Amino acid sequence: MRRSLAKLAGLTATMLIVAAAPFPPAVRAEGASGLSNLFGGIFSGPNPAPGLGGAQPNSAQPNSAQPWSGEDGASGHPLMTAAAIRQAAANFDNCVGAMWPDAARRHITQENFQRFTAGLVPDLRIMDLLDSQPEFTKSIWDYLDILVNDNRLARGREILAKYKAQFDATEKAYGVDRTVIASIWGVESNYSTQMGDRSVLQSTATLACIGRRQAYFKDEFLSALEILNRGDLRPEQLRGSWAGAFGPTQFMPTAFKRYAVDANGDGRRDVVDDPADLIASTANNLKKDGWQPGQTWGYEVAVPQGFNYMLADRAKAMTIAQWEHLGIARANRQPFPHPTEKAYLLAPAGAQGPGFLMLQNFRVIMKYNPAEAYALAIGHFADRLRGGPPLVQAWPRQERELSRTERLELQQLLAQRGFYRGTPDGQFGGQTREALRNFQASIGAPADGFASSDMLERLRGR
Repeated sequence: MRRSLAKLAGLTATMLIVAAAPFPPAVRAEGASGLSNLFGGIFSGPNPAPGLGGAQPNSAQPNSAQPWSGEDGASGHPLMTAAAIRQAAANFDNCVGAMWPDAARRHITQENFQRFTAGLVPDLRIMDLLDSQPEFTKSIWDYLDILVNDNRLARGREILAKYKAQFDATEKAYGVDRTVIASIWGVESNYSTQMGDRSVLQSTATLACIGRRQAYFKDEFLSALEILNRGDLRPEQLRGSWAGAFGPTQFMPTAFKRYAVDANGDGRRDVVDDPADLIASTANNLKKDGWQPGQTWGYEVAVPQGFNYMLADRAKAMTIAQWEHLGIARANRQPFPHPTEKAYLLAPAGAQGPGFLMLQNFRVIMKYNPAEAYALAIGHFADRLRGGPPLVQAWPRQERELSRTERLELQQLLAQRGFYRGTPDGQFGGQTREALRNFQASIGAPADGFASSDMLERLRGR
């Protein structure tokens, strides 16, 4: 959960990084480092959680048992060279010990500091994960197919029924739609079956002392110590992804401090095994981020031929009535219920796929995880849990995603033609999308910013 290391400028909904290892929220924004722990939920084996219908997690930590490659990180950061990593690892005990004064300022007792840090060793495998650069990507339609499927929807409906009392109380207290909370639970951990099994203390301590994000993770590590010192969670509960996200809806320790609530009044904020605390804390996060009660996240829309896709930009919000004036209509042909609402147009597959008008609550979901594809999956999942139909319009499934080598080449070719002024890195953010749109406009193609293989061929001059 959520405040990423940087904004998710390195990824777009049409160019999603997928890898076999879990990618937690703290590193979702990294682009090269991965998008989300939910990918781990898709591709890793089950790991049921106690207390929410599952079994005790396996403490064998199969992921952390993998050795560090011993190689320089792909980012090129001076703290990610193999020599720098080895040097920092050798100083790990001193680094952890030096954090005692900061811990004391947070009212962590010396006894607990010594107890919880005793025996900590760095997990250097995390350095490979922090700087991983997956070659292949997954299209948004494949992404949605994986996350919004019949089995996960069936489980979501079971969860809504099983914890109806908790959802009732939370919806009344926070005004957040229960299906959105259930969707986040399903997408983040496949309903508590895939939450990660690394020690949060070990992971955050490793990242606080080694690598290129030490200041960020020092706060996460100290916050994890605060959670244990206060007694909200036990050490065996504080297990999760390699960057420290834990629980069914994947809280980072700092986010836990901001948003976790004791919904059942037992004196603990248990977002791992207590459904009341979990549901209420997730809702509290969304409410504090600006959730608007009683409103939806957005609408699937049909975009007319010849539309100016330069308007498909998060910064170019207009009223629904203004979009209608430009020819935008709901894909199901139903009227828009609130023409005065402000929305922006998202066209994740360009002119070949469906469009979406995104409202304020969509932006709130993106604060939870700053990826448009993630927020679209959550919104659509919630609609389906309410009994809504699948998306009306077809995706361009004939299109293939470009490899990282091809993405680099596309950026380089855009730069050669004077459209792109950034440093080619294989990550498609707003600057690449704008450059591609300008190139498309120069050749008379729909300026939708969709990085297709055809656009790459046209840049090659073929």
